[in-house]
Amino acid sequence: MNSLDANADRLRLGTARRWVVKVGSALLTNDGRGLDASVVQSLADQLVALRETGCDVVLVSSGAIAAGLVRLNLAERPHEVHLSQAAAAVGQSALVRAYEEHLSPHGVTSAQILLSHADIRARDRYLNARSTLSTLLGMRVLPIVNENDTVVTDEIRLGDNDTLGALVANLVDADVLLILTDQEGLMDGDPRQMAGAQVISSADVHDATLDAMAGPGGALGRGGMATKLSAARLAARSGTDTVIASGRVPNIINRVAAGESLGTFLQTQRRPQSARKQWLASLLHAQGQLTLDDGAVRGVVEQGRSLLPIGITHVAGQFNRGDLVSCIDSQGRERARGLVNYNSGEAQALVGKASAHIESTLGYRGEEEMIHRDNLVAG
Repeated sequence: MNSLDANADRLRLGTARRWVVKVGSALLTNDGRGLDASVVQSLADQLVALRETGCDVVLVSSGAIAAGLVRLNLAERPHEVHLSQAAAAVGQSALVRAYEEHLSPHGVTSAQILLSHADIRARDRYLNARSTLSTLLGMRVLPIVNENDTVVTDEIRLGDNDTLGALVANLVDADVLLILTDQEGLMDGDPRQMAGAQVISSADVHDATLDAMAGPGGALGRGGMATKLSAARLAARSGTDTVIASGRVPNIINRVAAGESLGTFLQTQRRPQSARKQWLASLLHAQGQLTLDDGAVRGVVEQGRSLLPIGITHVAGQFNRGDLVSCIDSQGRERARGLVNYNSGEAQALVGKASAHIESTLGYRGEEEMIHRDNLVAG
């Protein structure tokens, strides 16, 4: 993308009216010594300034466990789940109170919202969360969202607050997801190994070359850029653009909102999906896998068709009717996911069969589709 196009795209951020701002623990804590009050105050001031331009703002904030560790006199994050949950319970109140102390003088009311995977997985709870957030924004309340670490376990957790930020962007149909980190943005190489590595100013979020640049996630990754790229792609399902930028840059939120070329701007040109499709995409834990032949991949991904049994070459995993399954191509890449009409045993029996043979194969007449297009979302 040339610089003129990039600048024009950046400037349109100034027209964005609904923002989700995600803040990581590294920015909020002072080298493990608890919440940094000066950082919290700076963030609160910037969020207030953004709201004063007429924008709706949702804050997704990490930091509860880190704050709780200090209050419980724990030197490091424990491996035991129950201790981490205890730290989250103690730290969450401190985190929200710190934001309230700096928002209240501006006349801004905040609200705490804690979400877990169960709130996303269940359709009714997803819609309830969506309605609550929309109502709060309509009342000019600033929602502060975090994962409900007091009750989640590793098996059911959303995974990270980058993903949570993207899911919240889906919930509120945000225009922009701003991920604030301790890194300048997504680099075109590992700065530890390439002295000339540069920040990628702007790119299409679906550009496959970005994956290698993001590198692996986790503690040894470059600021967890892999999870941030994944979150940006999830947010794109609701037509949300993403900016990854350093929260240590002075007045970063308002400068990004003004169109200044800071961090990495990941754009999406795809049309927003319906709320139901967004919900399907947000279900993180597939119960099984269906391998599709090339024709089925084209039909599902490019033409928006239902998935028929004849286009399936392999079934893996144990699942029941109505469960979420992942649809992969012959190379093992996920191309879609959806709610299946048959359990794993029935699906295995129907592999490669025409829909006309379903009754003779199973002994009863079921749906013609393995996954109906209304319950199917392409990756």
